[in-house]
Amino acid sequence: MGDSKCWIDDAPELQGELTCDEAALSWAAQDFGQIVHHPPLAVLRPASTADIASIVMFARSERLPVAARGQGHGTSGRAQAPGGIVIDMSTLGAVHAIEAGAAVVDAGIRWSQVLEATLIRGLTPPVLTDYLELSVGGTLSVGGLGGTSHRHGAQTDCVIKLEVVTPAGEIRICSPAGNRELFDAVRAGRGDSGIITRVTLALITAPQRVRRYKLACTDSDSLIANQLRLLAGRRFDYLEGQVRPEEEGAGWRYIVEAAAYYTPPAEPDDLALLAGLDVISGAEEIEDLSYASFLSRMAPGEAYLRSTGAWFDPHPWCNLLLPGEHAPLVVAETMRDLMHEDLGEGGLALLYPIPTARLMTPRFPRPEGELAFLFALLRTAPRGDSRVLERMLQANRHLAERTSALGGTTYLT
Repeated sequence: MGDSKCWIDDAPELQGELTCDEAALSWAAQDFGQIVHHPPLAVLRPASTADIASIVMFARSERLPVAARGQGHGTSGRAQAPGGIVIDMSTLGAVHAIEAGAAVVDAGIRWSQVLEATLIRGLTPPVLTDYLELSVGGTLSVGGLGGTSHRHGAQTDCVIKLEVVTPAGEIRICSPAGNRELFDAVRAGRGDSGIITRVTLALITAPQRVRRYKLACTDSDSLIANQLRLLAGRRFDYLEGQVRPEEEGAGWRYIVEAAAYYTPPAEPDDLALLAGLDVISGAEEIEDLSYASFLSRMAPGEAYLRSTGAWFDPHPWCNLLLPGEHAPLVVAETMRDLMHEDLGEGGLALLYPIPTARLMTPRFPRPEGELAFLFALLRTAPRGDSRVLERMLQANRHLAERTSALGGTTYLT
């Protein structure tokens, strides 16, 4: 059990380490949200899936809660285990195989590490979140959405096979062809039906280049109308929207962000891709990037937020899935009532249009209707100001209640 001694004297023998070290407990009692802080009794750093199975069986016998933690990027304490055991999944981060159409990886590996292994072979997962420093198991436990979800669904829709430790401590393999019930229960199951420990991911051919378009719109109605036009025409491989504070003044900048993937000598046809759009002429930004550079575009922003300290402030994020028919009104009214300080430093809103037919994972919180919009308010609260934090959380609750009343769902809490 390593050098650190735990008071849990009856814990099973492990290849890895079970520790009660104060630094480990403090680490396990927080997440990116910096809102909920519940220390466990111990932290497991497993050396194998067998370690996880052993500790799950032990915790069950002792009636202790167990939580698997990947990169701790949650915002509401779901990867915490008050008075229980947190499993640090980052110690299991290996790539086991890369084949023509699949990658076999540990659940604790980060998506950026998966890409390091696949891109040199000209392969890529079909769906990636904008931020790549999340664990594979972590995103698969909630679904995993990105700018290509309008074509490929959630990351959970791109999984071939899983290794899972069940709540009873059994190690089981599941797929559409075997143990389908477990396969459907753990994908987007938020860890309630088992801990994902190894994943076989679907891979597709990776493009070499990306032409990225940022198209300014006059308001949220224009943003959504342009997204719907592009969605109907299947013009772009990647499609999302952003709402950012104006650099000067109290208004908002509405931006369609779209990307066309290509491999030279072929090139995107700008005129055809942008035909018929109602965007602000002369305000567009177009750039060509390597596929790898496009995928890692969040890295400079992360570095900046870390340098200012905002990365470590509370993040009361709100991630909802709006029914398409109600999205224009909800987004317009939400942005009309928001002030810049309601999002905080570095805050923004995201808007992804996704046909619900693409979201095939049974436990994914799919809203009513044929089209959904992921509407995310990425807020940052000033550290130490509980009044501002509570005001943001209350606003999130109000918006979630309204969304539910309209047939929408909460994606992340």
